[in-house]
Amino acid sequence: MNKKIAIIGGGNLGTAIAEGLIQSGFVLPKHILITKRNMSTLHALERKGALVSDKNEEAVRYADLVILAVKPFQVDDVLAALKKDFNEEKHVLVSVVTGISIKHISDILGTKISIVRAMPNTAIAIQESMTCIAAKNISEERLQYVHEVFSQLGKTTTIDEKLMDAATVLGACGTAFAMRYIRANIQGGIEIGFDAVTANLIAAQTVKGAAELLLKKGAHPEQEIDKVTTPKGCTIAGLNEMEHRGFSSSLIKGLVASYDKIAKD
Repeated sequence: MNKKIAIIGGGNLGTAIAEGLIQSGFVLPKHILITKRNMSTLHALERKGALVSDKNEEAVRYADLVILAVKPFQVDDVLAALKKDFNEEKHVLVSVVTGISIKHISDILGTKISIVRAMPNTAIAIQESMTCIAAKNISEERLQYVHEVFSQLGKTTTIDEKLMDAATVLGACGTAFAMRYIRANIQGGIEIGFDAVTANLIAAQTVKGAAELLLKKGAHPEQEIDKVTTPKGCTIAGLNEMEHRGFSSSLIKGLVASYDKIAKD
């Protein structure tokens, strides 16, 4: 690929995107330009061949695809300062900023530039993100390229923009929910005899394997549960006790509580 990519905002997410793209070989390091006021934290990327700058306007002029990875409260000022540098014939703008709509961005820029929202999660750092993508007024070719970019960093799916808050809860907050489950598994493993390191390994790999079964086989969770629940067995005894204690209902309530928090804010 010879398209040039700019990442405005060299924080944790911006640098993870750059690292993943370089590692994947999808784009040459010299075709990535990442910005941050304090460039000292970008030296590792620079050593890998990426370009770094403290000037956002320089990044926009350089790139074809611009990824906006700043804090939500910075969006208005950053985009207002860059509106004259965007060209609707050249640029695609991808925002990975939580809670900022396509319309909000479009109103600031005042152009018909192609705008995409993408919601990755923290597993993007190891190229295992689940990234939800929503777009308006964009050609199929340009949208496909955005999917190709984020496919280097994990899996992607297209959703309606109205579901972006829900995607944040299920795909981004969901990482923390999964971690809490794994942590509880580790604690239980210690209680029944394992040391912490071994329990951690078993719990994490078991969850990874369970997820891969669903992804690779396209199965429903209940199908896989049925395969390990034998009559009068230990698995069904454990599952029934968890459900009796409210396992599924508490998880669902937690998801809804997170969603309600986003909706209220």
